[in-house]
Amino acid sequence: MGVDVELQPGREAVVRVPVATLWTAPEAVRPVDGPALTDTADTAAWVAGLDRDQQVGDCVLSQLLLGERVLVTELRPDGWARVVALGQPAAKLDCRGYPGWLPTAQLTGPPPGATTAAVDITRSTAAPLVVDALRTTLRVAPDGPAALADVVLGTRLTPAGRPVDGWRPVRAPGHPDPLWAPEGDLVPLPAERPEAKEVLAVADRLRDLPYIWGGLSSHGIDCSGLVHLAWRRYGVTLPRDADDQAEATTPLPLDDERPGDLYFFARPGRRIHHVGIVTAEPHGDRRRMLHACYRQRRVLEEQLPEDRLATLVGVHRV
Repeated sequence: MGVDVELQPGREAVVRVPVATLWTAPEAVRPVDGPALTDTADTAAWVAGLDRDQQVGDCVLSQLLLGERVLVTELRPDGWARVVALGQPAAKLDCRGYPGWLPTAQLTGPPPGATTAAVDITRSTAAPLVVDALRTTLRVAPDGPAALADVVLGTRLTPAGRPVDGWRPVRAPGHPDPLWAPEGDLVPLPAERPEAKEVLAVADRLRDLPYIWGGLSSHGIDCSGLVHLAWRRYGVTLPRDADDQAEATTPLPLDDERPGDLYFFARPGRRIHHVGIVTAEPHGDRRRMLHACYRQRRVLEEQLPEDRLATLVGVHRV
C-alpha cells in the first residue's frame, strides 16, 4: 500500500490497524520490529519475537488502537508520518497529545467528502461501543472471513445497525462496509463514571501479560499503559505517562488508599518513574498493588517489597 493521498500535514487522521506502535524516529526501529511495521501491524508476532532486553527498547513511545485520532504534523516520502496522538495527553511533550512516528500505511484519512470530525467516533450520533474482550476479530460477514484480527480491549467502535444472530455490525476505519464482531465481545461505552473497583477488575484481567516498554494493548503493556488502558475501557482519558498521571490525579494521605487508587514511585531527586494500582487496603507497612513490572517483565499483583516501599512517593485517586 502506498501513501494515503488523503493524509495531509495539519489534518487529522485515524489508525486503521488494530494496534499501531508509536516510535521515537523511523531510524530507531530494529530488525526485530518488522512485524509491527507492516500495513497490517502484526503486534502479536512482534511481541512474540522480542527477547527480554528487546521488550524494554526505548525506541517505542506508546501504541494507538484502531480508530484512534491523530494529528498529522509531517509526512516523509519513505512512508513515515510524524503525528500527535490526540487521545493520549502528554503535557510535558506536547500540549496536544503524545508525539511520535508511525508508518503512513497504518493511518487513513476521513471518508471522501467528510469533515475531520466525521472520523471521530466520540462525535458520532450513535452511542459508541467498546471492546471488552482481551482480543476480538472483526469479520466481513457474520461468522465470515476475518477482516481485522486481534482488535484489542478498550478499542471504541461505532455501531452500524442491529445485531444479527449474535453478531454486531460496526464501522471500522479503512473499510467502507460494516464489519461484524461477536456481540458478546462488545459493550456500550458507559455514560457514567466507573467505580475504581470496576477499573481494577479490568486491569486484573491483564495479569501475566508481557511487560513491553511503551505497550498499550492486551498483547503487552507497561506500567502507565496499564493504568491508561484500564480507565480508557470506561471512557475516561488519563495521561499516557506515570508522572503526568500523578499531575492529573488527586493526592491522598498515605494509609487512606483503597483498591483502585494509584501508587506512584520515584527515586530521590528524580521524577516519577513507576505507577501501580492499589489492590488492598494497607495493613501497617504491608501494601499491595497490581502493576506492569519492569523487573519481572510481566503484569503481576504483589505485596510491595522493601526496595519498592523505599521509593513510594504518594498515593492518588482518579
